Amino acid sequence: MLKKIISLLVVALAAHTAIAQDYVKPKAPGVTVADLQEQQSPIDSTAAAAYLYRYGNTYYILNGNYWEMVTEVFTRVKIYKKEGYDYANLELDYYSGGRKARGKFENAVTYNYQEGKIVATRAQDESAFEQELNDDYSRRTITLPNVKEGSIIEYSTKITTPYFGHLEDWYFQYDIPAVNVQYDIRIPIYFIYNVYLVGYVDVKSAEKPRLLLNTTTDTNEFFYTYKAANVKPFKDEAYVSNKENFIGKLQHELCKVQLPHQTIQNYATNWEDTSRKIFGRDAFGRELKQDSYFKDDLEALLAGIQGDEAKMQVVFKYVQNRMVWDKRHGYICEKGVKEAYKQKLGNVGDINLMLTAMLREAGLDANPVVVSTREHGVAQFPSMYSYNYVISSVKLADKTILLDATSKYTSPGILPTRALNWKGRLIKKNGDNEEIDLMPKTNSRKAITIVGTVSADGTLTGKARDHYLQQRGYGYREAYAEMNIDDYLAEFEGEYPGLEVSDYKMTGQDEPDKPLVEEYAFVHKNVAEIIGDKIYISPMLFFTEKESPFKAEKREYPVDFIYPREDRYALSITIPDGYTVASLPKALNIGMQENLGSFKYILAQNGNVVQVSAVITINYASISADYYTVLKDFYSKMIEKQNEKIVLIKA
Repeated sequence: MLKKIISLLVVALAAHTAIAQDYVKPKAPGVTVADLQEQQSPIDSTAAAAYLYRYGNTYYILNGNYWEMVTEVFTRVKIYKKEGYDYANLELDYYSGGRKARGKFENAVTYNYQEGKIVATRAQDESAFEQELNDDYSRRTITLPNVKEGSIIEYSTKITTPYFGHLEDWYFQYDIPAVNVQYDIRIPIYFIYNVYLVGYVDVKSAEKPRLLLNTTTDTNEFFYTYKAANVKPFKDEAYVSNKENFIGKLQHELCKVQLPHQTIQNYATNWEDTSRKIFGRDAFGRELKQDSYFKDDLEALLAGIQGDEAKMQVVFKYVQNRMVWDKRHGYICEKGVKEAYKQKLGNVGDINLMLTAMLREAGLDANPVVVSTREHGVAQFPSMYSYNYVISSVKLADKTILLDATSKYTSPGILPTRALNWKGRLIKKNGDNEEIDLMPKTNSRKAITIVGTVSADGTLTGKARDHYLQQRGYGYREAYAEMNIDDYLAEFEGEYPGLEVSDYKMTGQDEPDKPLVEEYAFVHKNVAEIIGDKIYISPMLFFTEKESPFKAEKREYPVDFIYPREDRYALSITIPDGYTVASLPKALNIGMQENLGSFKYILAQNGNVVQVSAVITINYASISADYYTVLKDFYSKMIEKQNEKIVLIKA
């Protein structure tokens, strides 16, 4: 959930008379015996630790003739269990860049209750270390002393930086409970931000900011304060795309700077402005216009090729085969398309902007689409920082085909999983833009065929043939196609305890537009159980799902399946001589409302062979939390049915 809580502030507000008043930082009460003796968090009794207080305060100072931003944070943590000791190993990362920012820890102390009194142990200054992570980031680390179960630790951090175009997110929710969280920010009227609240935490704030006079800088400031109390920890449940899309936090994005006697600087305020600014960057828009480096190669490549779709396929495969991705993200070029083409190596921007330029030269309606990867999170608001990736697109008739040549295992219409993240923004030649749905709409298929025989001792032997198509094929190739076969089989057998694979063969791994096929023989000793004169067999064999991934009673965020899917199982099980079928599980055909998905399950006996057919479909890449109860019930019934047994009895 994203809520825009503050828009561009009207100029008239800045003209109001400010109140000359010093800011008073909130102060946490002292640590008490009751705090130290508390055995568990009242918010979550299973928590290993909890934030008792977390106060943040951001303000601006003048350093000579330029502004700096200061963020001070006070933190107090209660340690309940040994698993919470990691909260005493502190790291402070900050962007330092060209003009050095400063970061430090202050007043780090551990409290314990010993021999009837509160004992405080302070961290020594020499226990803090600083390191350069890279050219842009620095890190301070410190470990608090004498931490035990029951301890309370507290510390303060301070970061001073000249970089305030993109404020660090302020979190109201964490992996552990938070009793009191507050964030105050004072912003000089010269700097206008858009502010967004993400997640489902009940954050209290005034409808309008207060206007104060900072007597130190002699500047009017907008003062905002945000508070949350008794916040439950964020539970990282199954099928969550990226918790950063849903965890409770506050985000700021600079949209205007209006310093006295200077020209107004407008930053991105909407998607149209953002798109034009991206297109206007030399490493984006200008790179798309370069074509001399590939013209001769492209002319030879397209000789005799007829039709737009055929041209798209040929150009895509050429770039995909020629170029090697250096694993670096970014929607702008790093080497530049000409140099990348020459070296046959580049980042995402180099490769996919090159692809777009070549598709255009081939006469196709091609445009780049900027994307935020799944790891980066959903692009919540208009900003160039919201994106970190770019793909290509081609308009064919009434369809827009998405392409990404950074992977050797994609094909037109099949994107890498990292790029399947809600919406992208198509940027046209003139800088105009269009929102593009990145999520697949067609079910990606997995089809498994088993022909097996169960012996009188319960051992299953047989042969399998598995097909993986569309996104399933891509994912399988990306994960396993280049893995050593022995390592792959060890991992495969480990996924299904008791399985022994032989005569393994894979085909189609180098043909992304065709199914990936696995064939193998197997022996499995854990699919049947012998009790007296009966044998109990799991109809789905070693593919039986044992428990539902959906255990929580309620869910606040969508269930992310990444792409729609269909799993088909055709299993043929020959029973041992001397046995007959005593009972088979009954068929089941269930579907969810709104065509969210279905489960069709049929068993039939033909002589000494039991045939099992199962089809599981999920028809949407993402299912709203509004349907969580429906989905949970669906999985419960499906798994219950899968775990019913075929019962054989001696004749």
